[in-house]
Amino acid sequence: MPDGGARRQGIALTDRQRIAWLRLIRSDNVGPATFRDLINHFGSAEAALTMLPELSSRGGASRAIRIASVEEAERELEIAYRSGAQFVGIGEPDYPPALRQIDGAPPLLAVKGHLSVATRLSVGIVGSRNASISGAKFAAGIARDLGRAGYTVTSGLARGIDTAAHRASVETGTIAVLAGGLDQPYPPENIPLMEEIMAGFGLAISEMPFGWEPRARDFPRRNRLIAGISLGVVVVEAAQRSGSLITARLAADFGRLVFAVPGSPLDPRCHGTNNLLKQGAIVTTGSDDVLEALAPLSDMESPAGSVIEEPEKSGSGDAFVPPNEGERASIVSALGPTPVEVDDIIRHTGLSASAVYLVLLELDLAGRLHRHPGGLVSIAMDN
Repeated sequence: MPDGGARRQGIALTDRQRIAWLRLIRSDNVGPATFRDLINHFGSAEAALTMLPELSSRGGASRAIRIASVEEAERELEIAYRSGAQFVGIGEPDYPPALRQIDGAPPLLAVKGHLSVATRLSVGIVGSRNASISGAKFAAGIARDLGRAGYTVTSGLARGIDTAAHRASVETGTIAVLAGGLDQPYPPENIPLMEEIMAGFGLAISEMPFGWEPRARDFPRRNRLIAGISLGVVVVEAAQRSGSLITARLAADFGRLVFAVPGSPLDPRCHGTNNLLKQGAIVTTGSDDVLEALAPLSDMESPAGSVIEEPEKSGSGDAFVPPNEGERASIVSALGPTPVEVDDIIRHTGLSASAVYLVLLELDLAGRLHRHPGGLVSIAMDN
């Protein structure tokens, strides 16, 4: 049986730091990877915020970068508090420990519900929205057994398999990962389910702002969180092209276990899971298959991962000396439309890592850099 207790690690942000973090992640062109690089380079979110206009200008931005104001951040925090939610930073004790390990982990999560659920060992269960009766029953059985064994069940609040998994684990511990803001659960028909989760032993999380209505491109981002939070992901009924397969692929990329339930080759809802089995996913015909595979991982200490921490008194970045124009041009010319590793850019140019990372930050903030899985980067080509 896993240690169901929280492995609480980290240092709490001050109120001032939390506002600065929220401002930084809500500013234009600042995603999780950019946020991390800014903190690493300048020492604090406050120092990074002061540098954004200069960095984006040097990167060739066509217009001034929009920086979230203190008032905007305070307003979002107030909305969260009024709704019973809060923001948890990646270096804080209540942040899901497994999620810290992935590339591009959100620096801040909006969370609502029982925070102790976040730091327990978790298993994701995902699958078809148009689930069969037997598929939904199987997912519920797996979720129930995992909950009894001390695991939290994580899913995406969608119809079908997600709904069955959440309902079966609402009393033992479940995490609903939302594609939109915490106040915009999707689909609307599952608003009562989210209320059940809040009333039971559950937690809802999102990296998106309050009021954000989910769009198609937000669901793969949500799937990445499901995969990142979980030690393994169980896929029950998935068509050949489905979000569940995206979750499975991300889980494999993160070094998580991937479980797939075999199904009839005549049922389109099983084509994706059957192909996962061909690719090496763990054959899953009952909860014992999942529990036995997870057992060796349950006693392992989760490494700290890419935790971002700020000292209580951060420097202002005044000692920073930017690369000269020749060095900047050398870095930019080394980039093209084909994704490359940052280490290759460093070796190719012969410049320091700090200089290369800074120019990449400038391009990123100017909207001229594309980031790819595995830490690869490419430059946006002018039309």
